[in-house]
Parts: sequence; C-alpha cells; structure tokens
Amino acid sequence: MIAAIPSIQSTPPIDSTLVDSTPPSELPPIQQRFSVPFHYQVHFTTGLFQRTNPLLAEVVNPHAQSVSKKVMVIVDQGLVQSSDALVHQITEYAQQYESHLTLICPPMRVPGGEASKNDQALIEQIHTAMDAGRLCRHSYVLAIGGGAVLDMVGYAAATAHRGIRLIRIPTTVLAQNDSGVGVKNSINAFGKKNFLGTFAPPFAVLNDFAFLESLGDRDWRGGIAEAVKVSLIKDADFFQQIERDAIALNQRNMPAMQQLIYDCSRLHMDHIANHGDPFEMGSSRPLDFGHWAAHRLEYLTNYRLRHGEAVAIGLALDSTYSYLTGLLDEPSWMRILTTLESLGFDLYVPELSSYLTQPDHPRSLFKGLHEFREHLGGELTIMLLKSIGQGIEVHQVNLMKYQEAIALLSHRYS
Repeated sequence: MIAAIPSIQSTPPIDSTLVDSTPPSELPPIQQRFSVPFHYQVHFTTGLFQRTNPLLAEVVNPHAQSVSKKVMVIVDQGLVQSSDALVHQITEYAQQYESHLTLICPPMRVPGGEASKNDQALIEQIHTAMDAGRLCRHSYVLAIGGGAVLDMVGYAAATAHRGIRLIRIPTTVLAQNDSGVGVKNSINAFGKKNFLGTFAPPFAVLNDFAFLESLGDRDWRGGIAEAVKVSLIKDADFFQQIERDAIALNQRNMPAMQQLIYDCSRLHMDHIANHGDPFEMGSSRPLDFGHWAAHRLEYLTNYRLRHGEAVAIGLALDSTYSYLTGLLDEPSWMRILTTLESLGFDLYVPELSSYLTQPDHPRSLFKGLHEFREHLGGELTIMLLKSIGQGIEVHQVNLMKYQEAIALLSHRYS
C-alpha cells in the first residue's frame, strides 16, 4: 500500500503594496556624533622616587581609595647603565607606598633613543609582560625615559586592552617640554619615522627636574629646539625670553631651563586643547614647523643627528626659506640664526645638500617633502614664518629657493 503523499502548499503571492520599493542605496545615512572629554595633568617636581615624595602614589591611587593598583614600569636602559640605583629606588618607593601601588614585575629595561622605536619585537615583549601580570584597563604603565622610549611604550600601552593607563615620566628636556606632554605615540616602520602609532592621551605626565642633571650636553641642548619652534610660531615674547637666556641655557643654568620647560609645555598643551585638531584629522600640523627636513635628516644621517639637533637645522632652513621668499624680514631671520648659534647648535650637515637636483633620489633631502605630505594624508602643508611669533601655512614650495637657502646655510656654517 502506497502511503499518501502530502500536498504541496504554494506560497501566496506577496502584495506589492505592502513592500517599500526604495532601494537600500537611497536610504538616508544615520548620523553619529559624540565627544569624549580628556583630562590630564602635567606635574613638576624634583626627586619623584624619593620616599618622602608622595606625588606618584597620589596620582596612581589618591589617598589609597581602592585596592592597590597594578603598575608596570618600563625604564630607558641609558638611565641605569652605570648604576642600578634608579631601579632600587623605584622598588623601595613601591614598598613604601604598597597601599597605593603594586609592581607586577621588576622594572623592565629597554634601549633608549630611536633603537627602541625601530625594534617591533619590544612591543611584543611588553605585551607579553602585560598579559603575564594581568594588567587591565585600570592598571598603569609607567614609561621612564626620553621621547623615543615614551613613544614606544605609549604605543604598546595604547594597543593593549585598547588602552592601559599610561603615566609618562620624561627624563630629557625634549620629552619634558614637548613630546612627553602631547597625545601621540608611535614606532618607526618601513624606513619611515612614526609610521605606526596612536593618538592616546596619557593619564598624567610627571616631570622630574632631577633627571636633567645627568643629561649630556647634546641632550640638554636638543630639547631647547622644540621650545624655539613653539616660540617662533606662537609667542614672540617667549622667543625673546629664550633669546635673552640663550647663553645661560647653553651653560646649563637650571632655573632658566625649568622656566623654559614650563612655558613650552603650557604653549604645547594650549595648542592641543584649543586649536581644533588634537588628533590631526586634517592636513595641518603647525607644531611641525621645521620638521619635514628634520625627520629626513635624522634618516639621512642614520640617526647620528638627534631629533632636537635635526629640528634646529630644520628651523634654520625654513626660517631662511621664509626670508628668501619675502615672508620674513632680514632682522628677524638673523635673530633666529643668532639665537640658535648662541644655544650651541650646529646648523649645517653635509646631508642637507645631498642630491638636491634629484628630488626623488632615495638620499635626497627633498624626498622628505613627499614623505611629509604622505604622512599628513592630504595636500602638502608646510609651516613657514611671517614674523617671529606668527606662522603661516603654505601648500606649495619652490625647490630652487630651498636650494638657495641650503647654499646660504652651507656658506655660513660649513
């Protein structure tokens, strides 16, 4: 006996009047907009890790309001090469303030300078230690060192758990007055400076002036270039102060340096907060005055030039170009060069003149213009000077005028 075959029910026709015939491509976009306030403080102190100084403990865990916070410390190897005193001091400090903070491991030592930003294996090592120590988004990473170490550690912290709280402890002039107080973190890749990076504001910045006493003359001087830069494009009075104190600064006068760091930090943070583009969504980077050439010179000299030294040359070059193109008057141009000289900077290196008639040559300074435009992600935008304290952005440059500017610097300094 053959079983009955169930009947097949046909699907009733769809009433077309009930269906919206608007193709998806014509649906209106959903607009999303929100803002997230960022707050962080830059503190100034001397002897941060002295057991009688509660600043760090109070920043990490005010008044021990909760359980002791997990902290990972990463320190620039250059600070501890000759002595383990700093590491011991950090360990003893953590013991003194154990109700506030707990070290998850002994301080990790990393290479200083650009070597730290050129070795991506360091990022993996730091992430591995963070995972082993079970850090979370409410834990802290302390980065102690110069600007390059702060950049690298900041990048590692920002990319773990989508952001672990970073406390920067800058130990150079350059880091205390400029890179350490900003919102950028990065490492080098593909032969390009700062190719990989994040915008991630620190939880706090703790400037300890005691670290400056151990700096060599090059590192002491190098950070002053960033202060000159900020003064030239934003504050003529600040430039006049640097001009007046140039000899004292070159002779390592600490009160003059402390005032310079404080004023430069203030101007830098004011620009980040009040000039509309802290995460650089546009193609304008006013604070990079002199930097297109500086970054290129660092690479061309195989980082023989330190960042601040390269910036000083970049400032001299772009100020000279501003003068030659009629933007800047001659007395102002001479004041700038004289101030940089008085601070002790060398304002010419042979690499400045390399392959100038072949802009696309791998060793040409002018290739830095293409890289700068690429990094900005839009049209070329170069900051030049209209007067001391007043910058002006341009989107085209005259390479022959730049060649003339380089020739002037070569004749004056080589």
